[in-house]
Amino acid sequence: HVQLVESGGGSVQTGGSLRLSCAASGEGFGRYCMAWFRQVPGKDREGIAVIDKDGGTNYADSVTGRFTVSKDLAKSTLYLQMNSLKPEDTAVYYCAAARTTYCFIDLPSTFTSWGQGTQVTVS
Repeated sequence: HVQLVESGGGSVQTGGSLRLSCAASGEGFGRYCMAWFRQVPGKDREGIAVIDKDGGTNYADSVTGRFTVSKDLAKSTLYLQMNSLKPEDTAVYYCAAARTTYCFIDLPSTFTSWGQGTQVTVS
């Protein structure tokens, strides 16, 4: 398994931007399906963006057109660029990794490695 550490969360005004980073350590970063999830208290964890080992991406409808997921293989780092932020984007954001051929944005149970989470607050 890879170990994941998120950074880049914080507080921002409506309409602002943030970039989250997720540094991976361990073998095989480039072979993993990587994803960003978010969670608010009392709700299930929501998959918002995935990027597969070939660079293919998929997004939740709620963030399409505003968020962009990317990865830097040389740095073993996953990114989430978040633009046009809304108060409803407020959540703890987690990165996750899965050794699966396909990325299942709706199935957090398929992801075996998780970061500790980073808080994003939009007001």
